[in-house]
Amino acid sequence: METEQAKDQEAATQKWIGEMRYVARQPIMNLQGRVHGYELLFRSGADAAARGDGNAAVRTMLDNAVIFGLERFTNGLPAFISSTIESLTENFVDVLSPSTTVLGIPSSLEMTPSLIDTCRELKDKGFRLALDDFTWSGNIEPLVVLADYVRVDFSQLSADDRKHVRRPNCGSTIVVAKKVETQDDYMEARSGGFTLFQGDYFCHPVLMKKSKIPANRLSHFEIVQLLHHDPIDVRKVSQLVMRDAALTFRLLRLVNSPLYATRQEIRSLESAILLVGDQTLRRILSLAILSEINADQPPEILQMALVRARFCELAARPCWLDPSEQYLLGMFSMVSAMLCLPMDEITKSLPFRDEICDALLGTSNPDRTLLTWLELHERADWEACDVVGETIGLSLEKLNLYYAEAVVWAHQTVSSAL
Repeated sequence: METEQAKDQEAATQKWIGEMRYVARQPIMNLQGRVHGYELLFRSGADAAARGDGNAAVRTMLDNAVIFGLERFTNGLPAFISSTIESLTENFVDVLSPSTTVLGIPSSLEMTPSLIDTCRELKDKGFRLALDDFTWSGNIEPLVVLADYVRVDFSQLSADDRKHVRRPNCGSTIVVAKKVETQDDYMEARSGGFTLFQGDYFCHPVLMKKSKIPANRLSHFEIVQLLHHDPIDVRKVSQLVMRDAALTFRLLRLVNSPLYATRQEIRSLESAILLVGDQTLRRILSLAILSEINADQPPEILQMALVRARFCELAARPCWLDPSEQYLLGMFSMVSAMLCLPMDEITKSLPFRDEICDALLGTSNPDRTLLTWLELHERADWEACDVVGETIGLSLEKLNLYYAEAVVWAHQTVSSAL
């Protein structure tokens, strides 16, 4: 019975993945470095004439939400979704879950009595509202009173405005800084009174340029190097792993998690290594090592690393690339943020081909093409994504299919790893 239920659940997941196209997500972080929610960014589809149609993009999102739900893309956290006049006033958004949906209302919309009444009704239904690209103007006051969030484009604020953000006169309204790209931006935004932040800043921590890789991290890289040998030298790997209690714990926890579905509880390191096989061991140990390296950083960094790893692995074979190498490239693309060290210092200790190390350093080469597409996708730079997609000969539908599957897999994996 359990096996049939698992098969049905997997089939449903694959069906959802196959339909959940044309969407990117961006985390919104709190002061503690935890994810408060995700903004979901939709495009209307592959048809060029429809790509700039905001209503078409919203309709695509609503169709997906009705059939499959959005909670898998947000791990159950609030989903921030841009709305249009049509989707609000025609009650299209009623198909969404009020408890987990934050409706974004562009501040540029005309503040008509009809729109304000509609927003009151949505609030009564349990939806939360966010005023997007917020700037103060006289006619926006009625919606400010209703808003749960106001989102400000931090990159467009003057130096004085960054220091003295004009806050709404509502104690419960949360101020969100968008496009926070650097640690300096983040510190300014914190000082200015923002409490939620969206942007790439957490992927670019302050680097300790004069520091060296800690000794325990070097031993982790040594394990990664051993994992590249075929067959794996089980004795050497066991000796290195057993020196690190935290890594041993993570490895045994992963091996016994539902993700790998071992038939009996595994209590010893040797048993784990012998039972799972070389290929699975490479993946489990790489994940355990990355989880340990990221222990002092926001969990979203590990989540992003795993999405990148799985996406690059899935898309590798159609591009005539090595899936195992692409998996590691995607995974280690976030290691600089994890260690707060420059990537050029880290690559000296990584056991990868020169081309893979060059790709990690940002050099444009064939090995980096999939990672480049995903980085553009994370920023919802759709046109640039299309250019890269045409270069590698993969359709938009196929690339988004791989992305959706990677998001689901990464969430399941992080739940087991942390």
